[in-house]
Amino acid sequence: MLEDSEIERILVVTAHPDDVDFGAAGTVASWTAKGFAVSYCIVTDGGAGNADPAIPRSDVPALRRAEQVAAAHEVGVSDVRFLGYLDGELYVTHGLRRDIVRVIRQVRPQRMLIQSPERNWERLGASHPDHLAAAEAAMQAIYPDARNPHAHTELLNDEGLEPWTVREAWLMADARPNHWVDISSHAPAKFAALRAHHSQTSHMEDLEGMLTTWMSGAAQTARDNGHDLPEGALVEAFRVVSTG
Repeated sequence: MLEDSEIERILVVTAHPDDVDFGAAGTVASWTAKGFAVSYCIVTDGGAGNADPAIPRSDVPALRRAEQVAAAHEVGVSDVRFLGYLDGELYVTHGLRRDIVRVIRQVRPQRMLIQSPERNWERLGASHPDHLAAAEAAMQAIYPDARNPHAHTELLNDEGLEPWTVREAWLMADARPNHWVDISSHAPAKFAALRAHHSQTSHMEDLEGMLTTWMSGAAQTARDNGHDLPEGALVEAFRVVSTG
């Protein structure tokens, strides 16, 4: 795994607004606290989310964009980009790979945080088809596309975006985590980020309790894998993959 001294920029790619906040907002807050520049790339418009039925469906994408920008602010992220693909209709295409490569070459991150491209049968909700598609497209963008000058040549020839090698990928909600982050001190920022997604979380009677249960369970898994964590620790889990 890369040392902190090797990290300047991190790019997060997720399918929907709020995905990063459910999966990794505490970890993102820990990164920005260290001075890392974190950028978000949200692939879909979030238009199929369970927003207030009183809100016209046509207004939902703009609402969810605004919520994601507000949530990002809670964890120290100001660079939030939206690709605008239709929520619920995402597939791995050459065009989607190109669009993610464009962002990679613009941001030039050493580390990327993405969703897992593998279905997690223990947490089926984490394996929404859009999640799997965004994750697979992002992984293909990481390798081999972004580093290959002969892939998506219009990005280099027409936009001047030089190839870039991402050295490490962190996968959220993977069934086989190998790295755990104690985010106990950043849990309030995670909770605030998720409350910013008002259209998605306002109906949840005990959002913080649900998240605490999840993160306490991840802490126990970390202990089972030999990690020494204090009682009451709140943890986010990842599979870290060397991609460089």
